[in-house]
Amino acid sequence: MRKVTAKTAFLFILPQYNISVPTADGETVHYHYGPKDLVTILFYVFITIILHAVVQEYILDKISKRLHLSKVKHSKFNESGQLVIFHLSSVIWCFYVVVTEGYLTNPRSLWEDYPHVYLPFQVKFFYLCQLAYWLHALPELYFQKVRKEEIPRQLQYICLYLVHIAGAYLLNLSRLGLILLLLQYSTEFLFHMARLFYFADENNEKLFNAWAAVFGITRLFILTLAVLAIGFGLARMENQAFDPEKGNFNTLLCRLCVLLLVCAAQAWLMWRFIHSQLRHWREYWNEQSAKRRVPAAPRLPARLIKRESGYHENGVVKAENGTSPRTKKLKSP
Repeated sequence: MRKVTAKTAFLFILPQYNISVPTADGETVHYHYGPKDLVTILFYVFITIILHAVVQEYILDKISKRLHLSKVKHSKFNESGQLVIFHLSSVIWCFYVVVTEGYLTNPRSLWEDYPHVYLPFQVKFFYLCQLAYWLHALPELYFQKVRKEEIPRQLQYICLYLVHIAGAYLLNLSRLGLILLLLQYSTEFLFHMARLFYFADENNEKLFNAWAAVFGITRLFILTLAVLAIGFGLARMENQAFDPEKGNFNTLLCRLCVLLLVCAAQAWLMWRFIHSQLRHWREYWNEQSAKRRVPAAPRLPARLIKRESGYHENGVVKAENGTSPRTKKLKSP
């Protein structure tokens, strides 16, 4: 609205470092990263905090009041509710980007023409929004009053996402990062959706079984794709030199570090998954064995009633010959 502040406002709102790249059809605008991206990320951190509060106030709080959840379940319900919305929107957005850019139909594009310094607008904006979301999750730990026992677990996942997303963005592995995020977010969406259904009905655990099957397959796909793109694809490229000014990090040491980071993260996630599944099965079998060990209620012995001579019929004592005994009347003198 004002020309004086327009340039400063664009610095916060729009991605920076645009450049015109000549193509067969003319020229297209691409982007690369720089220090000004931190200003744009900071702006979208505040936007994400506002959206988080809106979703919490107008959607999640109203649903949780109807479910009458405990404090522990209420905290987990809010966490899963926020992440379901985020993962669903990110999966749709990421899938649209990889399809329109042709990364999904042409796997060789993940390592060909490396380094991928110049990014399309939608790719760079996607990465900026992803970094903004996971950075906003740090102050949300205070705003949501997360329990102290839950803070280390959530910090681990937040830092894990920040390291992988920022690493793919800064090392110019944005194409590979998009595919890996699409796989990871799809699995996480299924998990948090299963948790929401479980909070609504504790007997509903079918989605957890589906998530358990998808989780292992996703880990295998991520490892295979990372080894294929980094271990084989980039290793066969000619420009294997460390040149940060040109954005080239295709050296043996960098490839080993990236592969080690990806493999260690997937191994850690798989170990936590196996540990949680074993604990769940152990608790289940302990409950079943406890039910079998409960002894049957002892039967009370029949009360011994002192019966008079003769037999009883309808509560009346009968004599041996079937006549009711009567008291003899004494004759008056």
